[in-house]
Amino acid sequence: MSFTWTAHRFAGGALALDVANSVVLRFDPRRRIDRFADFAAMDSFADAANLYGAERQRFGPLARARPEYRNSFLDLREATDRHFRAKILNQDRPDLLADLLEAIAAVLRRTPQRGGYIALDAATAHSALTLVSSPEPDRLKICPNCEWLFLDRSRNRSRTWCDMAVCGNRSKARRHYRRSREETQQ
Repeated sequence: MSFTWTAHRFAGGALALDVANSVVLRFDPRRRIDRFADFAAMDSFADAANLYGAERQRFGPLARARPEYRNSFLDLREATDRHFRAKILNQDRPDLLADLLEAIAAVLRRTPQRGGYIALDAATAHSALTLVSSPEPDRLKICPNCEWLFLDRSRNRSRTWCDMAVCGNRSKARRHYRRSREETQQ
């Protein structure tokens, strides 16, 4: 099956969150899709992040994660998701933070910068470390529609959806359908 990364797939607002969101329907075992299970999709993620990622100016051009480092990159992705999801749900645990910091360290210890490019896994580690040390953890949220992690950068911190054009519209359409259906049943 062919897959293309679009701007919507980079709605997290930080590279580390976009990487964590590469697992679609994470908590639905029957419908779960791991976009990085296909290494070609993982490789093309770096190219798409160069176009759509919120931190593309910060890191400059991203290089693909080297094949021999893919497993540690996936470990970083999972540790990122577990830690920040627990933090958002007020279920923060020191062991989840330790796991994330160990995954960050494992990536940063062995990923050199190559020819003006930073590898996707190293940039993701830097992004996660920035989020860990963020003075505003209340800006981290979970989309109620798709359950993706995202940064709320709105002035009044009222953003609800990872992407209003996709998840917000789906939610509004469901509400409209329910209201219309209730009105016709009365």
